[in-house]
Amino acid sequence: MNEQNWWRGAAIYQIYPRSFQDSNGDGIGDLAGITARMPYLAQLGIDAIWISPFFKSPMLDFGYDVSDYRQVDPIFGDLGDFDRMIAAAHQHGLKVLIDQVISHTSDQHAWFKESRGSRDNPKQDWYVWVDPQADGSPPNNWQSIFGGSAWQWDTRRCQYYLHNFLSSQPDLNFHHPEVQDAVLDATRFWLERGVDGFRLDTVNFYFHDQALRSNPPQPAGQYAVGVPRNNPYALQVHVYDKTRPENLAFLQRFRALTDAYPGIATIGEIGDDNQYRTLAAYTAGNDKLHMAYTFNLLAEQCSPRFIHGVLDEFQRETAGAWACWSLGNHDVPRVVSRWQELGDSPLLPAVLLAMLGSLRGSICLYQGEELALAEAVIPYEQIQDPYGKTMWPDFAGRDGCRTPMPWQADGLHAGFSSGAPWLPIPAAHLPCAADRAEADPQSTLHRYRHFLRWRKQQPALIHGEMELLAPSDQVVAMIRRDEAQTVLCLFNLSNAAAIYALPAGMSFQALGGHGFHSEIDGGQVTLPPYQAFFGTPG
Repeated sequence: MNEQNWWRGAAIYQIYPRSFQDSNGDGIGDLAGITARMPYLAQLGIDAIWISPFFKSPMLDFGYDVSDYRQVDPIFGDLGDFDRMIAAAHQHGLKVLIDQVISHTSDQHAWFKESRGSRDNPKQDWYVWVDPQADGSPPNNWQSIFGGSAWQWDTRRCQYYLHNFLSSQPDLNFHHPEVQDAVLDATRFWLERGVDGFRLDTVNFYFHDQALRSNPPQPAGQYAVGVPRNNPYALQVHVYDKTRPENLAFLQRFRALTDAYPGIATIGEIGDDNQYRTLAAYTAGNDKLHMAYTFNLLAEQCSPRFIHGVLDEFQRETAGAWACWSLGNHDVPRVVSRWQELGDSPLLPAVLLAMLGSLRGSICLYQGEELALAEAVIPYEQIQDPYGKTMWPDFAGRDGCRTPMPWQADGLHAGFSSGAPWLPIPAAHLPCAADRAEADPQSTLHRYRHFLRWRKQQPALIHGEMELLAPSDQVVAMIRRDEAQTVLCLFNLSNAAAIYALPAGMSFQALGGHGFHSEIDGGQVTLPPYQAFFGTPG
């Protein structure tokens, strides 16, 4: 791996800055807090950090509603804090990726304030403005992901504007060349400050159908990917409101900008009914995204056969595309709770990491997974997420995976802040605190560190090809190969011992050093519950 391609096979750690570490006692995590925890991050064995939005924002969607792309919101610090954080990360050998939320802005952004002021100002068509139908209704049936129509009436212009998320998050009009230039200029600002890449939020939402055609309904019994079934958004096939063909040309412009800076990586978030097809298109040709991720392993289904099916479909439909795999992030329940049907063994998080880290692609870990944090239950009166407030009680929102990191089991507010945290820290998280995990050599934290360091030394796991073996009720099985190494990878995700028979003619010997315990005897491997096996030909 060279410096230009550092991202291939990289382990990337997502930081939700509000909840990572508070340095000034206001109960909200900040950039200085991230800097203070840089030794912890470096010791984990990761290659990079991805930081969720810290830009100036009214925080109605907690930073995903940007009001100034070039400023740090005061709750997170200032540009000086950002520069010090970048310097500390680089000193510890870590790359830094930041979120670029460019499909929409806050309605408090100067661009939108000017655009909504009249129908003839210089930015009048920087957003998606549409006249009402003759009866006053919106132009089509498009729905917001947060529930209800994607069209908001504006009394200033007497027109509707498009918002795929909150009504306070108007969509930019990417059909306008000046809009593309403006967001690329904002991206260049952070490239000049030394970032190593970008995670592109909702990357397939940039363009809309200019004819404003209504979306067709989902076939009976089917639902759109990645949203609760009680959300009307799930009832449409999203043909016209996102994933439009014009997006490919813009991604080429974005890539041309980042290619002017050495070693930059881009990750796209793809939420689409045809996720693999879109991922393949967005990463093909080495002139668009470096990698992308979908929601397939962020689902509630988790059986080994389901996981095998996800990987098999990926192999068949993406033509060698490079993915960034993850089992959790700031938008879905924590994996040990979401996949609780696999069991509650303290060994489960480590074997899930080993499986994730053995897939062909890069991997993304969400803060707190290394502590085996479970999903928090937030009482309604303490819910902060607007999504949860809208969908309560059938969907409680995303706060349960966003609670502050517990650093000290007996510390004030678990060592996260000297002030009251913006979300409560569950009592159940205290035994998982980082200081307790540090003191226990068998903790998930130590298992994570051990495996991630070992993984770095296995070239087949970093950039090799992947061959899936036969599916099983207990075991996910694959072979990774590159020119220097071949590795057999088996993962028992069940609470019972598993015997996995290798295909006839295959011969392997155990590869050690990874921290798991299984036995091979001839053509079969015996795996205890929640254990992995790695082997090399022999």
